[in-house]
Order: sequence, then structure tokens, then C-alpha cells
Amino acid sequence: MERRKISILGSTGSIGENALDVVAQFPDGIDVVALAAGRNWERIVEQARRFRPDIVSVADDMDAKRVEGALSTEIKVLSGEEGLREVAAGAGAGLVVSALVGAAGLPPTLAAIDAGASIALANKEVLVMAGELVMSRVSALEVELLPVDSEHAGVAQALADRPQSEVERIVLTASGGPFRNHSIAAMKNVSLEEALNHPNWKMGPKITIDSASMMNKGLEIIEARWLFGLKPEQVDVLVHPQSIVHAMVEFVDGSYVAQMSMPDMRIPIAQAIFSPERLPIEAPRLDLGQIGSLTFEAPDPERFPCLTHAKDAMREGGTAPAVLNAANEVAVASFLSGASKFMDIPDVVGAALQAHEKMEADDLETILEVDRWAREYASSRLNGTPISR
Repeated sequence: MERRKISILGSTGSIGENALDVVAQFPDGIDVVALAAGRNWERIVEQARRFRPDIVSVADDMDAKRVEGALSTEIKVLSGEEGLREVAAGAGAGLVVSALVGAAGLPPTLAAIDAGASIALANKEVLVMAGELVMSRVSALEVELLPVDSEHAGVAQALADRPQSEVERIVLTASGGPFRNHSIAAMKNVSLEEALNHPNWKMGPKITIDSASMMNKGLEIIEARWLFGLKPEQVDVLVHPQSIVHAMVEFVDGSYVAQMSMPDMRIPIAQAIFSPERLPIEAPRLDLGQIGSLTFEAPDPERFPCLTHAKDAMREGGTAPAVLNAANEVAVASFLSGASKFMDIPDVVGAALQAHEKMEADDLETILEVDRWAREYASSRLNGTPISR
């Protein structure tokens, strides 16, 4: 195995932790050259002591000083946007794991692409907000973009480099989350504790709420549309409670190819890190005989209106997906803080999409301006004083 140098954006989140778990299984094959985190400075200190990167970065200047005081002077400590850019593009990594949560991951991921690094993409908002812009840069610079989400990794494996002309559609699966069998009335009064109780996956709070609302799947279908160069009508979703089949590809001859594994993020992360090789990793093995049965059902659009909003934004294109993402981030943060209810999330997102006037999303300045507007709109809507475009 050729020795690899990697940087991780979002090292203290669930994807980052799993990525480092994979790295630890191959100490002679991977050098971690840079790590970036948000506010969990104590955890990144632990990671830095173990993996000895050249650079670490945290969100806040004060936390950077704490990290600096806890580490040796051999490790460069940075903060803020400058730190993210340095971790992404200035550490000499051949592969950057983009695992930040939300819109914050877009600028450093673009910086990594511009630096010529391969991207292991777990930050789905990057392609949701700026799919056209990102993919044009990836193509122009001939950078490899490797999917980390289990569904997109599953599609890539099922496609096996078959030409687009042979693909009828792709199907991403969703567990249905904790509210798959809730009534519409019950959905209006679910608690934060219930929403954070995902049946199959252990994830951070934001993505867990997105999974409960199925916005996560909505973001994933937009991401898939760009990753695999498909039309919006070629990307579909099925609810699959067991989370064993992660994705399927239907070909033009009516045949399906599915990818299956246990719901463990280390599997697709390892595939991205070691691409194009497959290496044996410590992860649970699938036993279909023990599982017994796999079931599928169509998602209920009344129970999960966020998925409908995402499909609408994908079809509309332009800056609509950026509005979808920004409004959702604000609404989810409000719910996590206890300031609003769960079903306020789709209400706010739908209102923002309706109020927004679509523009082309072909430059970063426009995308970030639309992101700012959508956040202001969503916040004002939650406060009862909506603004207009």
C-alpha cells in the first residue's frame, strides 16, 4: 500500500472520529498532516497528541491559545477561516476528508480542490449549495471527488464505472428515523430527546435531526445529482428500516445492482481513503441469515415534507438548494436549542424557498450572499417577523 498523507476537516465530529479510527488501523500507511475542528478543543488536543499532525485548527482564537498551551511547539495551531484553509490546502495532503457540518465546509473544500488534493466528501452541503461550481472546478483541475456518505459510496460501487447512458435511475435508502410510524398529529409534538434517538446510526446532533425530518435524505439526493451527473428525475428515495441496503442502481434493461453492508461509517470512509484499493478493516460483518428480512417502502410526503422541499429545490436548481440548506440549518439549530418545534423546520424551509427569487449559482459570492439572506429570513420567520427578498 502506498503511503498516504491526509488532512481532516471536522476531526472531532462523528465522521472525523471514524476516519481517525480507520487511520489507526494502518499506522504504517497513513500520515495525518492536519486536523481541523470546531469548539471541541480538548478532543483535538487528544487527537493531535496521538496522530502528531503538522497543523491543527479550531474555530475560536481563545480555544487556539488553549490548544497551543497544551501541545508541543512543533505543531502549528491556527483558528477560524484561515485555519480551515491551511488545513485544507496548505499542509501538503494528497487527500482531504471534508467532514465539517453545514455551509462552513464550502470555502475550505474549494481551497483543497484548487490545491489539487483529492476530496473524500462527507460534507454534503458543499454540493447542495454549490454543485455546479464545485463540479466544474473538479473537472477543470482533474481532482478526484470520492463519496463518503454510505449511500453515495453505495451508488459508486453499484455503478462500477458503467456509462450514464446505461443508468435508468439511482435509489438512495433512508431508515425512516425515529418517526417512520408516527401519525401526522404526533409529529407536531415530538420532543428533542425523541428526535435525537436514531434507531440505526450514531451521529452528531444536526445530522441526527436532519435524519429524523428526512432533510438529510433530501440533501443527499441533491448531492447525488451532482456527484453522478444525473437529472433530478433520475434520483429517488426508498425507506429501508434495516439500513443494510445503502443504495441501488436501476439500469435501462430493468436490472438492479444494490450495495449492502452493516450500518458502520468506517466502511465507506475506508473505501474513500484507500481508493481504488479495498483493505480489510475492523468493522462488523453482514449476516443476512441472522437479519432474516429486508423491507422497503415509499416515504410519506405528508410526514416528511422536508424531502418534498428538497426535491422541489433540486428541480428548480440555481440558488434554491442553497436557500434550502441555509434555512434548514437555522431551523434545526432553533429546535436543538429548544426555541421551536420539530415541525417548524419544514415550515420555515418551505417559506424561505417560496420567498426566494432564484438566481444562477455559478460563483461563490452569489452563493454566500444567498446563504446569508436565507439565514436572516429563517431567523426572522422563527421570530415572527419575516423579511422579503
